Amino acid sequence: MEQFEGKSIFRKIAMGKILFYEKASAVVKREKISDPAAELARLDAAKEKAVHQLQQLYEKAVKEVGEAGAAIFEVHQMMLDDDDYCESIRNMVEQDGVNVEYAVAVTGDNFSQMFASMDDDYMKARAADIKDISERLVRILTGNDSDMSALEEPVILVADDLAPSETVQMDKSKLLGFVTEHGSSNSHTAILARTMNIPALIGVPIQKDWNGKMGIVDGYRGVFIVDPDEEQIAKAKAQMEEEARKAELLKTLKGQKTATKSGREIHLYANIGSVSDTAGALANDAEGIGLFRSEFLYLESDHYPTEEEQFQAYKVVAQNMAGKKVIIRTLDIGADKKVDYFELEPEENPALGYRAIRICLTREEVFRTQLRALLRASAFGNISIMFPMIISVKEVRRIKEILAEVKAELKALDIPYQDVEIGVMIETPAAVIIGEELAKEVDFFSIGTNDLTQYTLAIDRQNPKLDEFYDAHHPAVLRLIQMTIDAGHKGGAWVGICGELGADMELTEQFVKMGIDELSVSPTFILPLREIIRNMD
Repeated sequence: MEQFEGKSIFRKIAMGKILFYEKASAVVKREKISDPAAELARLDAAKEKAVHQLQQLYEKAVKEVGEAGAAIFEVHQMMLDDDDYCESIRNMVEQDGVNVEYAVAVTGDNFSQMFASMDDDYMKARAADIKDISERLVRILTGNDSDMSALEEPVILVADDLAPSETVQMDKSKLLGFVTEHGSSNSHTAILARTMNIPALIGVPIQKDWNGKMGIVDGYRGVFIVDPDEEQIAKAKAQMEEEARKAELLKTLKGQKTATKSGREIHLYANIGSVSDTAGALANDAEGIGLFRSEFLYLESDHYPTEEEQFQAYKVVAQNMAGKKVIIRTLDIGADKKVDYFELEPEENPALGYRAIRICLTREEVFRTQLRALLRASAFGNISIMFPMIISVKEVRRIKEILAEVKAELKALDIPYQDVEIGVMIETPAAVIIGEELAKEVDFFSIGTNDLTQYTLAIDRQNPKLDEFYDAHHPAVLRLIQMTIDAGHKGGAWVGICGELGADMELTEQFVKMGIDELSVSPTFILPLREIIRNMD
């Protein structure tokens, strides 16, 4: 028996046979060529085939993990046409007279290293994407692009690292869990694992001779056990049976009120990042959508989404939720969420920089386009609008002026809309301190605990070196949450939480006692939270 510690990506137990996954090695030799045009024609044909493969992966991923999780494969298609990347390959072929697969391999390594050396953790994680598309092209060019999805039996996959495309291609019904030595919790592979509910660990020193042995992935403790003894197997089986029992038991809570024994009701809403995610929200009996991250419409596009494109997305969500509340957050990009066509300049402190509502209030036409789409969609359901990164009453009043102007435009054109509730995200200590004044301007608050914790503790939450110092349960954070609830209620606004702390079951009872009105969480947390709240006095 051997036991190894790693970083947990998804808290769940998996037990089964270990499959050591080793990428098919395509040895790329440097060869001199006499016909650069023929080599570049091979490149164009390989890119065309790669785009076709990525489109198939996208369609498969949409069905399994939703549009937000599948978006990476659209990004990979765009990367294949990146000017700098393609120019580097072409220059090597034309000027150095080398074979195209060698040019792709070298360019992929160079670009991957360039991204990996950047200070921004989000950009570092993109190194894996460059590596993925380069390896795909090399496999196609060398005739080594066989299907990697065939798993003959349920296994725990062990690998040096996994690309997003490899994770999605594998048969989910036979993928019990995965363990990798490299990778980051911000990588698209990690995001896909969480979306697919697959227990996973990263940072484990893997060994090839584990292949075929029994393994246990303990996502609760962040431990991988190889060749477990009988006692450990029995314990893992008991935990898995308990997980299954709880899952079945939770199904009985569907359709039940989320209320304490004394009758106090809490609204349990879902966080979503795409139109297709509404299916998961409804399947888990969400009472509404507490956070629709509209920035995914921008992140997944290579152009500013038009009013019509946005209207159709918002309208479908509103209709799918059939009268249940749908709170849509306006554009929240900047910091770790980059969109090339916005042409945002690099910043030394992007988390404290030009982002979210600051972009909207200085690029008003982008903002007005989104507001028009939101108001038009409000005629088809129960939509509310929420504004991120607010720090002043002045900002809120300007937002309300713009909103009133947009309403007047629609009214003049005889385009129907509803009077929507508006709210602000409380993400900074500044917003907490002026909470009572803000509450008089809006209908509700939604506490973004991820950023509130970051700004309160002066800790960059994207920096893994600071993990040991990051304490979401810090008394100062909890005190600010209490202050927000009190200020909101005093000023006439209801108050919810849409950050990760909303799903922290160690704090659920405390939040209810604080007076929270709503919790908005990932859909899979809704029924477990309902159980906790219904058992409270």
